[in-house]
Order: sequence, then structure tokens, then C-alpha cells
Amino acid sequence: MQPVTTLITSMPLAPQRSVRPASAEPGPVLTAHTYKPAPKQIDAAAAKVINTLFRELQVIFTGWRQAWPDDDAIKAAKATWTKAFMEEGITTIEQVRFGVQACRRLEQDFVPSPGRFIGMCRPTPESLGLPSMAVAYREATRNAHPSMAGQGGWSHAAVYHAAGETGFFELSNLPAEKSRALFERNYQIAVRAVLAGEPLRKMPLALPAQVSVSTPEVGRAALAALRKSRAAPAHE
Repeated sequence: MQPVTTLITSMPLAPQRSVRPASAEPGPVLTAHTYKPAPKQIDAAAAKVINTLFRELQVIFTGWRQAWPDDDAIKAAKATWTKAFMEEGITTIEQVRFGVQACRRLEQDFVPSPGRFIGMCRPTPESLGLPSMAVAYREATRNAHPSMAGQGGWSHAAVYHAAGETGFFELSNLPAEKSRALFERNYQIAVRAVLAGEPLRKMPLALPAQVSVSTPEVGRAALAALRKSRAAPAHE
């Protein structure tokens, strides 16, 4: 049987293979409104990933027999882990891959609990090259201010996406505690979208440093000044 990393790498990532039924099709953009928890069943491909995941964990953690002393214990653990994955929204190959990679970096001999492994399947924004939650929130609130309309720069599409889902008006007018809670939820969803390869809102194009504005009044004033300069007598 192939190790889980080989199986995961070989499986298509667009669309993502997941624990949801094959008939469920994700929407075009993952948002706070479209995100739904995983359904309570798995398909054959997901079951195969669970089986190979456990074999990989047995290789990584030499003390695995302390948690799974026999076949019955392994079977029961697989059922528990699968249920935990579905309840906590661990539904993509990328999430499992991230968790396995994190396991290899652990300096321990014993298998982590399902809850700890699930935590390792959820990367921080920084681990994906994104701004931290605090930095992203400050950027969003700064760019949402009316004085920054059309001028704010965005460090990453995930920050702009989360700000748009939260609402620029809400970021500017709600108390900080409420706007931060809304933004943090949407930024977490955006981070998961980046990990899963889901599309995000496109960032607006940056404006040039100087903008030339032309109006009929400006044009008439310039023409009048030109005529005046030509009509003025030359000085000897």
C-alpha cells in the first residue's frame, strides 16, 4: 500500500477530494455564507486516506502500540478519528497533508490525540506566508476607512477577501470587539480557502501615484489662459 503522502499527492486537488459525498459541489467562491460543515458520511477515497494515514502515523511514531495495542484498537481509533475529522471540518487532502507534515516535525514517539492532529491540520496564516490575524485586521480596518477609499494597498487577496466578507462599513463603524470577531471568522475561512486552492475575491488594481483629472471647466480655463498669453503684447 502506498504511504499516505504518495496517495495524497497523487489524488487530484482541484476539485479537492474530501469526506463529503461526491454529489456535493462547492460554490465558485468560499465565503462566510457558503461555508458549511462536513456531512456525516465519507466516500471510499476518504476511507482509503484514513487507512494509509494510520499506516504513516505508525511509521512516524514508534510508540504507536501504546495507543493502539491490537487490531480492534486500531479499528476503533479509525472510526473515532474519522468522526472527529467530519465534526471539525477536516475535509480536504491538503489539510491531512499539512497534518502529516507537522507530525514529522514532532519530537515525540507517541501518536497525538485526534484533537491535536486536527489542530495541526489547520495551519496558521503565517505558515502559509499570510499576514498574522492581528496584522491582517489592522490592514483591513485601515483600508476600510472612508479616507482610504481607492488608495489602500492589500498585502494578500485573503486579507481583502476577509475584509469584503466582513463589510467595509462594518469594519469602519462597529465597535472594535465586534468587527474583530467578524473579521477573524472570515479570515480563518479565507486561510482555509488558500490552503484548499479555492478562489478568493480579486484585489482591486492599485491607483497610479498621480491621477490627472480633466473636466470641462479645467479645459476652458486652460484654453482661456493660452489665448491670453498669445494676445499679450511682446516686450522689447
